[in-house]
Amino acid sequence: MFKMFHINKQKIAVILALIFLLTMVLNMGVWADPAVLAIQSLSDNIAAIAEKVGPAVVNIDVVRYVTSSPFSIRDPIFEWFFEQREEFRRRVPQKGAGSGFIVDKEGYVLTNEHVVRGAEEIKVTLADKREFKGKVVGSDTTTDMAIIKIEAKNLPAVALGDSDELRVGEIVIAIGNPYNLDKTVTMGVVSAKGRNISAGTGEHEYSNLIQTDAAINPGNSGGPLLNTKGEVIGINTAIIPYAQGIGFAIPVNVAKRNLDDLINLGKVRRPWIGVYIQEVTPEIADQFKLDKAEGVLIADVISGSPAEQSGLARGDVILSVDNKKVNSPQELQDAIRSLQIGDKATLKVNRDGKESPFVLRIEEMPADETTVTGDKIFAEQTGIRVEKVTPEIARRSGLPKTTGLIITEVIPGSSAEDMGLRIDDIILEANRREVADLEQWENITSNLKPGNTLLLLVFRSNRTYYVPIKIAELE
Repeated sequence: MFKMFHINKQKIAVILALIFLLTMVLNMGVWADPAVLAIQSLSDNIAAIAEKVGPAVVNIDVVRYVTSSPFSIRDPIFEWFFEQREEFRRRVPQKGAGSGFIVDKEGYVLTNEHVVRGAEEIKVTLADKREFKGKVVGSDTTTDMAIIKIEAKNLPAVALGDSDELRVGEIVIAIGNPYNLDKTVTMGVVSAKGRNISAGTGEHEYSNLIQTDAAINPGNSGGPLLNTKGEVIGINTAIIPYAQGIGFAIPVNVAKRNLDDLINLGKVRRPWIGVYIQEVTPEIADQFKLDKAEGVLIADVISGSPAEQSGLARGDVILSVDNKKVNSPQELQDAIRSLQIGDKATLKVNRDGKESPFVLRIEEMPADETTVTGDKIFAEQTGIRVEKVTPEIARRSGLPKTTGLIITEVIPGSSAEDMGLRIDDIILEANRREVADLEQWENITSNLKPGNTLLLLVFRSNRTYYVPIKIAELE
């Protein structure tokens, strides 16, 4: 009896196995579909990333205080009068929020600088709902990054990836707290790399950003952008309000270069050689007798800088840094920023058609980088009216000496206007020849023909630029 029961158990097991296999066969079209399996695998992977990284993403609440009048009258004179009286002024709190992520288990949180700018109170809330008072220990406006310190130990920290390896079209995941919706996870792709945009207060220039269509909204700022390995490859920054399907992130490699400075020094030290630079356009290449438009043009050299000490001069064209070619101002800046302060770099430079190496030492960028008759000549062909610079104009403009011609009018729609020339710009050179008076200017411009390029060296805001303008037909 026992033996019979044992045999039946075996048969039952076989029958169940056959039923299972038959079910698999009948559903083979679904279960074996590679596309379905791939989607399921991706879905599982994203969920796993969210679970793994989520504990290291924090919510940041800030309070700023602004001074306002208690009166509702919106008259400028009335408001000015009462703002002068201390007893009529009051401090009003303004709340803000953003995201961040823990980069060190000892309580260092990375976020956007604009999230904590001007904040007098900072509260950091962890994924486990613990709350801590935060203190900004380092910030940098240029890269829009800040480090907040909280008094906590053994915290979950993110893994930092390599943003240089990102490819356009690669899947990315954003985690943050948009509109106070905690731990929101969105997915998209890398739409573009190396984006340069002007946005935010005062149209701040942001460079070399990652563009993504992963949803990034106010409150996402400062949160991580992740690759499919769960590594942070960007810092989300919601700098274009109401953008649909357009988000931006600071490449994590920028953060990796600056983290130690932000934590230990409270600021970012920037490698610096001391030149103002601009793109080499075909027109500029022709004027400088270059075979093709390549390299980066030095528009000005700062006195006492490493560039000046090495012998670099205005008009030189930088072709490479340590054998790495540079063909745009951004590429040159990236090449210099990849070096350490104190390093020596070799720049290959084209000067007057001859290539030569210049060796210089990388330094830290200074903190503060940022009676004539008045006869006039009006040239419709050049699109500008000029006058000779007087001693008074030179003093007002910050020129080191009285020289050049000041632009007093720019023709609307002209090449000069298109190239950004404006009233009060001072022309120091025309076609690489000094113009100290109107006679020199007329000698140069009178020989130009329609279609020619006039290369101007322009002084503005204590620096110089090369500006090529096309000579127009006289109507």
